[in-house]
Amino acid sequence: MSSDTPALSGGRPPGPDGLPLVGNQLAFLRDPYGFMTRTAREYGDIAAWEDPGGTTYQLNHPDYIEQVLVSNNENYIKGERFQHILRPITGNGILNSEGAVWRRNRHLLQPAFHPDRIEEYAEMMVAFTEDALESWAGGQTRPIHEEMMELTLKIVSRALFGVDIDDHVERIGDSLEEFMLATESLSHLVLPPQVPTPTRRQIRRAREDLDAVVYGMVEERRRNPSDRGVISKLLEVTDENGNTLSNEEIRDEVVTLLLAGHETTALSLTMTAYLLARNPRAEATLVDELEDVLDGATPTMGDLPELGYTERVVKESMRLYPPVPGIVREPVKPDIVGGYEIRPGSTVRMHQWVVHRDPRWYDDPLAFEPDRWTPEMESELPKLAYFPFAAGPRRCIGDRFAMLEARLILATIYREYHLELVPGTDLDLMATITARPKHEIPMTVRERGSRN
Repeated sequence: MSSDTPALSGGRPPGPDGLPLVGNQLAFLRDPYGFMTRTAREYGDIAAWEDPGGTTYQLNHPDYIEQVLVSNNENYIKGERFQHILRPITGNGILNSEGAVWRRNRHLLQPAFHPDRIEEYAEMMVAFTEDALESWAGGQTRPIHEEMMELTLKIVSRALFGVDIDDHVERIGDSLEEFMLATESLSHLVLPPQVPTPTRRQIRRAREDLDAVVYGMVEERRRNPSDRGVISKLLEVTDENGNTLSNEEIRDEVVTLLLAGHETTALSLTMTAYLLARNPRAEATLVDELEDVLDGATPTMGDLPELGYTERVVKESMRLYPPVPGIVREPVKPDIVGGYEIRPGSTVRMHQWVVHRDPRWYDDPLAFEPDRWTPEMESELPKLAYFPFAAGPRRCIGDRFAMLEARLILATIYREYHLELVPGTDLDLMATITARPKHEIPMTVRERGSRN
C-alpha cells in the first residue's frame, strides 16, 4: 500500500473485529508477535481495533511512524498504558516523564552519553568482558542470557555511576528480573492498578530490594562526592528556585538507567549469539574478520572502524530481534495519519518487529544476512524502516553506548570462543517492554582451535 496520505476518509481504518467487551486485548496479549504480524499483513499500513481502553491504531508504514515519532512528535505522549507497566519500578524517570521534567532530566543525563565520554568506556567494557570469560572453559554449558545480563549490568553501573556492584549484582539483577517477569502477567496488564494481584506484590518486593541498593548508592555519593558519574551530576543540579533534586527523583533516574542500560544490550547479545549459532557461515565470516583485524589482541575503540562485519552482525540481529519490539504513544490532540483521524483517548502502536520483517523493505526478511547492510541498501531504506532505538526527540539516549558495548563484547567473546546451541533449545519470546526469552538459552562454549 502507498504511504501517500489521502484526503480524510471517514470512519476507522480496517482491522480485526475482536470479542465482545474485551475486543482484541486478550488475542494481543496471548500471541503479541503473531497478532501484530497478522494485523499488518491483513489490513495494511494502518489498522485499528477496539479493546476495553478504547481504539488502538497500529501503524505499519515507516512514513506514518515517522510522523508520530519525529515530525509531529509534540502531538503524542507515552501515555497511561506505558506508564501503567513501567511506573511501579522506574517511577518518573526519563523513560516515563513528560514535558518540562523530561526535558530537564534528559539535559542532565546527556553529558554521560556524549561521544567523548563513551569512548572512555571502551577499555572498561572489554576488561569486564575478559573478567567474565575467566570463568569459562571449553566444553562447559553456560546460560548465555543470564551471563549477558550480569555482564551488562556491571558495565552500566561502573560506566554511568562510577561504582562497582559486585556485592549487589545478584540482588539488583534478581529484582529487575522479577519485575520484568511480572510485567508479562495478564492480571498486571489488564486489571486496574489498585487491584492487589500476586504479581503486583512481586513488583513491590522487587522495588523494595532495588531501592535498598540504589538509595545506598546515592547516600555513598553524598558522603563521597565525585566529579564523574550520573549520580554525582544529579546531586549537584538545582532548579530555577535553587532546589536540588529529591532522593526519589535521583532514584528514579538511576533505576531507569540500570534497567534500560543493561536489559536491551544483553538481549541484543543473547539474540546475536543465538543467530550466529544457527548461521555458521556468518559466524565464520565474523571470526575471519576478528582474526584479520585483531590478530589475537584485545579489541579496542580504535579497531572498530575496521570491524565492519561485526557491526553488520549486530545491526542485523537487532533487525530480526529488536530488543524493544514495539512503541506505544497516545495523542494529546487530533491528528490525521494515513487519511484517518486519530483522536485523544486512543492508543497508537508501532512495531519494530513488524516493520523490520516487512518484505517491502528487506529481501528475504526472515533470513539472517548481515551483508545486506551495504551503504547502497541503507541509502534506499525508508528512514524508519529500521528503528531499534526509536526515533525523534525520545530516541534512546544510550544508543551509541549500546552499539559500542555490543560490538566490543561480541568481538571479545568470539575471538576466543565458539558458542553452540544445546540441542533441543527453542527460542520463545515474551513481549512486554522488551522481547526477552521465556526460557534460558543454554550454549556450550568451545575454545577456538579446540573441540573441548
